[in-house]
Parts: sequence; structure tokens; C-alpha cells
Amino acid sequence: MLSRSCLAILAVVLSVAGTPARAMVCMEKSMTLDEVVDTINAQKGCESAMKVFQDCQLTASGDVQLGAAVEKKCEADFMPGLNAAQKQAYQREMRVCDRKYRNKSGTMYLSFAAFCRAEVAQRYSQRALKAAGPNNR
Repeated sequence: MLSRSCLAILAVVLSVAGTPARAMVCMEKSMTLDEVVDTINAQKGCESAMKVFQDCQLTASGDVQLGAAVEKKCEADFMPGLNAAQKQAYQREMRVCDRKYRNKSGTMYLSFAAFCRAEVAQRYSQRALKAAGPNNR
């Protein structure tokens, strides 16, 4: 079941990657999807990465790629410190996001799932940073 979700997301990402680069207005300038991903990757932390995602959202399948970049940025804050049970809990929450919109048609539901996943990663990041305290950030 998990592999089916992964294959669906991979298919969307590949279909987006195979289309010509289209510009969008994001952060008051014209950017391609890849440039927005690069902007997310360049952020110092999870919160600012999520802000870029929110500001540049497409409410379409392109948000899968943007959300994945946010997930990666946020996971850097907490993933190394999770034990096996915590990693399973995190993956379970991510699967809930995938299942929530699985039977819906339309690319906006791919966007909703991407935002759900990014928000889960953001919550985990916030908890990890709070537990680390202000001196360990």
C-alpha cells in the first residue's frame, strides 16, 4: 500500500519534471518551480522553508515537489534524534496524509496531501527545536 502511494507521488513528480519550465510569481518575482525548490533549500530552517511554500503554493501537483523540499528541510531538525519507535510514528502520520486524499480526483488534492505532509514535518521540527532549548539551535 505504501509503495502505491510512493509510486503515485513519483509519477506526479516525474510528470511535472517532464513539462517545460513555467514561471510563477512568487515572493514578488517570476520563478520556475525548480527555482522555488532552490529557494526552499536555501532557507536557514524549517519555519522559513514552510513560509516560502505557503507564499509560493500552486494548489496543484507542483506542490508535491515544493512540499518534499520542505519535508527534507524540516527533517534535518529532528530525524537524526528519533529512535525507531518515533520514526515509525512519524511515518505513520505521513501515511495518514497520503491516505486522506488518496481517492480524490484533481490536482488540488495532491497539493493538500503535500501540505499535510509538510505540516507534519514542521510539527516534529518545532517539537525538536523546543526540546533542544534556545541555546542549542
